[in-house]
Amino acid sequence: MTTSDEVLERIKPNGARRVMATGALGCLGSLLLWIAATQPPVDVGWLIFLVVMGAGSLWLAWKMWEVSATTLELTRSELREAGGRVLFEIKNVDSVDRGFFAFKPASGFLVRLKEPTGARVYAPGLWWRRGRRVAVGGVTAGREAKSVADLITVLLVQSRDGAKT
Repeated sequence: MTTSDEVLERIKPNGARRVMATGALGCLGSLLLWIAATQPPVDVGWLIFLVVMGAGSLWLAWKMWEVSATTLELTRSELREAGGRVLFEIKNVDSVDRGFFAFKPASGFLVRLKEPTGARVYAPGLWWRRGRRVAVGGVTAGREAKSVADLITVLLVQSRDGAKT
């Protein structure tokens, strides 16, 4: 017998993808700031643009490095971060989309909810939630994300079959 809090599957961020994603953003930010410092444009607007975009890229790289160390856990009742923050509850899921043309992160999937849950959340490189959509992926391993998406679909079918009987 399984409980609703038993972890069925985990999505652990891929180390190589984490390094590549944060490294690319960090290099972009460093390059933009270097250009602003060594060859500043004549127009002050462009200088401000370079500095803001460079600093923003460095901040996003740092934030992505912090967030992408988190493991996601699927239980029978929810998908959550290992720290306890809930992405969504299974009973609120309307559909799961892993299709080629779905607006989803790389190596990930998109979940459409029946009702919006909570505020907008953006965990760069790992997941985001806006309105009735939750997208998971980015620095995750495609194999694990596919497995979790398939398990969510199975849980949906089981809950709908249970509701019919």
